[in-house]
Amino acid sequence: MKTVYRSMMIAGMVVLAASCGQNKNTAPKQAVADELPAVSVVQVEARDVENVGNYTSTVLPYAKNNIAPQSPNRISSIKVEIGDFVKEGQLLAEMDKVQLLQAELQMKNNESEFNRIKGLYEAGAVSKSDMEAMELGYKVSKTSYENLLENSVLRSPITGVITARNYDEGDMFSLQAPIFTVEQITPVKLLVAVSEADYTRIDKGDAVKIKAAAFPDRTFSGKITRIYPTVDQATHTVTVEVCVDNKDRLLRPGMYAKVEVTFGMNHSVVVPDIAVIKQAGSGERFVYILNNDDTVSYQKVELGRRIGYEYEILSGVPAGAKVVTEGQIRLKDGVKVVVK
Repeated sequence: MKTVYRSMMIAGMVVLAASCGQNKNTAPKQAVADELPAVSVVQVEARDVENVGNYTSTVLPYAKNNIAPQSPNRISSIKVEIGDFVKEGQLLAEMDKVQLLQAELQMKNNESEFNRIKGLYEAGAVSKSDMEAMELGYKVSKTSYENLLENSVLRSPITGVITARNYDEGDMFSLQAPIFTVEQITPVKLLVAVSEADYTRIDKGDAVKIKAAAFPDRTFSGKITRIYPTVDQATHTVTVEVCVDNKDRLLRPGMYAKVEVTFGMNHSVVVPDIAVIKQAGSGERFVYILNNDDTVSYQKVELGRRIGYEYEILSGVPAGAKVVTEGQIRLKDGVKVVVK
């Protein structure tokens, strides 16, 4: 009985050893399969994307005039206030007219004398030189009167809004500051510094989009009306003038604005923004691309325009590639993955 017992024990040990050997060969394979990173991928394609440049600028009046007489004089009356909209030719202020009246009387007297001498000259009673001297005196007095008239009755040279008034009625205008400032705000303009690399891709008449900080939900339309002929040596930019109709007068001089200039179309690969990862400690961006053998490759990319929830890729990802969009945290270059 003892011999049989030992034999059974030995047999049992053999069976046990065989059982342990089977678990050792199969369990690690199952564990490796369970530990493969699970990822989501999307196949990306190329499509037409607007090539745009984004710039910042400040809204400026299309024209700005400082209204003041040519010489010091007392202000008799003021007809407008700050914020008033005025039309071209509208009366803004009147100056003291004593000098104007004197000049008018002198002009009329010289006119009468000239007409009288002219008649005598035609009758042969006076010389031509006397007639020409009187004619000259009349023309000088007339020019002086017209100049005083223009500087005594101040009118707006443009249609716009009064943005400054520096004197009150009865003040003596002293040449130190204009009486009024008038700014034309229909239209307005913006000056944009475009890089010299993009200078050759813009033309007069090109459409642009403007967004003002004061109206974040509204986009204004404008167009390029002037391209300056020289390049700034310090910044290597070209100044471009953009005009906006501003018929509703929402845009006001001094407002901060962003300007979007379209340079044409690019045919580029577009990827979801969640696929793009920023390299820690640098400004580089990269994505993971799924290979045919279920491994992933680290790929540095050059980003173009952001379009909603997508990025334009200028280089780094070919059309038709499968890009990882979820599960990148466990990935390294060459790692094998499981696609969800």
